[in-house]
Amino acid sequence: MNSITIAWVGIPFFLGFIIFLVPQLNRHLTFLGTLITAAYAVQLFLEPSAIKLNLLDSFGVTLEADQLSGYFILTNALVTAAVALYCWHSDKNAFFYAQTLLVHGSLNAAFVCADFVSLYVALEVSGIAAFLLITYPRSDRSIWVGLRYLFVSNISMLFYLVGAVLVYQNNLSFSFVGLKNAPPEALALIFLGLLVKAGIFVSGLWLPLTHSESETPVSALLSGIVIKASVLPLLRCAAVSEEINNIVVILGVGTALMGASYAVLEKDTKRMLALSTISQLGLILAAPAVGGFYTLTHGLVKSSLFLIAGSLPSRNFKELQYKSINTTIWIPLVIASLSISGFPLLAGFSAKVLTLKNITSWQFIAMNVAAVGTAISFAKFIFLPHKKDNEQTTKYGFWSAVSLLLTGLFIANIAYLKAYNIADIIKAIITIAVGWLAYHLIFKKLAIYVPRVVEKFEHLVGVMSLTVIVLFWMALA
Repeated sequence: MNSITIAWVGIPFFLGFIIFLVPQLNRHLTFLGTLITAAYAVQLFLEPSAIKLNLLDSFGVTLEADQLSGYFILTNALVTAAVALYCWHSDKNAFFYAQTLLVHGSLNAAFVCADFVSLYVALEVSGIAAFLLITYPRSDRSIWVGLRYLFVSNISMLFYLVGAVLVYQNNLSFSFVGLKNAPPEALALIFLGLLVKAGIFVSGLWLPLTHSESETPVSALLSGIVIKASVLPLLRCAAVSEEINNIVVILGVGTALMGASYAVLEKDTKRMLALSTISQLGLILAAPAVGGFYTLTHGLVKSSLFLIAGSLPSRNFKELQYKSINTTIWIPLVIASLSISGFPLLAGFSAKVLTLKNITSWQFIAMNVAAVGTAISFAKFIFLPHKKDNEQTTKYGFWSAVSLLLTGLFIANIAYLKAYNIADIIKAIITIAVGWLAYHLIFKKLAIYVPRVVEKFEHLVGVMSLTVIVLFWMALA
């Protein structure tokens, strides 16, 4: 299995190279890469123990693949496959598909890294490839958004790299475990890099503009899986010690509440989805032990929602209230919205119940408030007017991509059947009902504009400085 793991990590990069040699096979090779990744993920779920590979023994450079990795890897396979299907009949060229495979492969590598230096390499490669996908249209707007993403990412990773060096200085190893004995400034710097890359808490306010202004398939890829590359290391670090776990959980609760607060007030469809992503990342971190399953369900839901949002006649919720959307588009939109809201029979319900069963008592109120906020946010989609309209068309690959993702939501629902008890079902329905009621009575009528000044590039860099101080204080405490 060790040899298979090494080969599996390299296959997407090899296929990406082949695309340039045989560009006619660009779609087929991309889809083949996702099938291989999916097969490997399934194998991880069947393995009785974790797969560990020591690349450089004296430096603690290792790879580790287990069931937690399996959730992230399977998400990567399904989301990338959906994006490939969505773009199948488009005019995307070989360069687009090669970069998609490069992102796919570097994310796979990040999901099996168990040390800070190899993770740094994987995150940097994925960041550069994601930048090239964001700027693919070559418009002035896309280039600026891409450069903004690249600059913020690179600055944060400089902090991260200094922290990794401090870990090695104290342990003579880059292993995640070394974080336990590292000085507080090492934890603060490493966590800052990961928080920014993942789009978590105030450090993640670069995310709404980047995800909303990218092309539809790129938005689905970014929000569905790319940002998860920095979430898994946080979950692994949380397992190192109780103190680090507490820091991760606190950040998760704050992120869930912040993202939900922004999302309920947002009037732009794609920005609302991006802000909701911030909130959902907080739910993943709030219960690190079961964060893998929630990652899978969120990746499937958010990718499908971004693809569907790209087919709506407008991005403005106010305008959509007066423009009936096609019922055939509204149905998958409702299914995905119900799943992320935690409605029974869909994977989002099982994931939310599992997460709430693994939180501590002090998190209970905050997490339920965030859940109500999610229901409010996605009521905006659920209660849009709709009618049968043959004039509203979708892209050729739309239905195959969305069908794959939504089918995954129904199948993944069986992963935690213990959620289906009377108490949890009633609680989920009440939470959604409260959210819908709040939407109709309060938030549907609100016209509050949330200032975006904090999202400016210079302010994002300033927030990094403040965040690292807060992280240092938390680590010191």
